[in-house]
Amino acid sequence: MSLINSEIKPFKAQAYLDGKFVEVSDASVKGKWAIFFFYPADFTFVCPTELGDMADLYPEFQKLGVEVYSVSTDTHFTHKAWHDASDTIKKIHYPMIGDPTGTISRNFDVMIEEEGLALRGTFVVNPEGVVKVAEIHDLGIGRDAAELLRKVKAAQYVASHPGEVCPAKWKEGEATLKPSLDLVGKI
Repeated sequence: MSLINSEIKPFKAQAYLDGKFVEVSDASVKGKWAIFFFYPADFTFVCPTELGDMADLYPEFQKLGVEVYSVSTDTHFTHKAWHDASDTIKKIHYPMIGDPTGTISRNFDVMIEEEGLALRGTFVVNPEGVVKVAEIHDLGIGRDAAELLRKVKAAQYVASHPGEVCPAKWKEGEATLKPSLDLVGKI
């Protein structure tokens, strides 16, 4: 069953954020756009490239009112140690959620049970806590934060412009479509 248009399930977890440990819950996420960015593990290979890419574009997400939450099955203590040890991870200024019980990973259906790790899952959640974008990658396939930024802009546009949809490769400011009988077979 797809998570699209479903409300995120309740959770409460500890995160590492800018030198502090903070609590994050489903309730604290609601009220603004959010990205849940699952990855397998700290101190690995593809993960820091993705998290660093996200850190580079984090100010752009913030301008859109979007909070980013990276999530792995490591603890928040491990996130701090990785942050302290890696120049790439030091760039991160978004919450790094620890999910050692796998609860959040299971809630988003990205848990690899036999390994105790999460798949590379990306979820865009609207301010009501409803999933609007869901994308899951195998462990060896890295993601692109710029493409995710484009998808967030499209999701926000569609949310604020009922009756309009964004075509493939849509970028902010470009034409959208208004589905109607007149468009059938003409695109």
